[in-house]
Amino acid sequence: MVISVFGIFLGGIIEFAHAYLVIHTLNAAAKRAARYGAAEGVSTTEVRDRVDELLGSTFRPSEATIYVKDAGVFDSAPFNPTAVDYTNLPDIELEDAEPTQLFAVRVSVPYNEIAIMPTTMWVKDLTLWGGAVMRHE
Repeated sequence: MVISVFGIFLGGIIEFAHAYLVIHTLNAAAKRAARYGAAEGVSTTEVRDRVDELLGSTFRPSEATIYVKDAGVFDSAPFNPTAVDYTNLPDIELEDAEPTQLFAVRVSVPYNEIAIMPTTMWVKDLTLWGGAVMRHE
């Protein structure tokens, strides 16, 4: 009895640690890709490729959804950042972006796709995400 409870406890620790690893990787990939995309002459496709490259060491990049969006909505006041639906923001081609124009890179992955153990035991319908907002140069 004690061993089975300890096994479940240990499995939970491992699974949550893996989830935090993925969240950190998503945030780091979005931030590094946004910094890369802030430079002049970099395309949106190159930013997406950069995210794929950075995610490849943690999980299959094909599992992730990458958004590169015009984040001009962040410049308007008053603004509630919790009310933003990133999927509905307009797409942006970074090669055509104006200097100081805000853009967002957001990367999300369904937890079921990256979980170590079957997720029916721990969580359902959870999406992990990371993001960064940067000004184009």
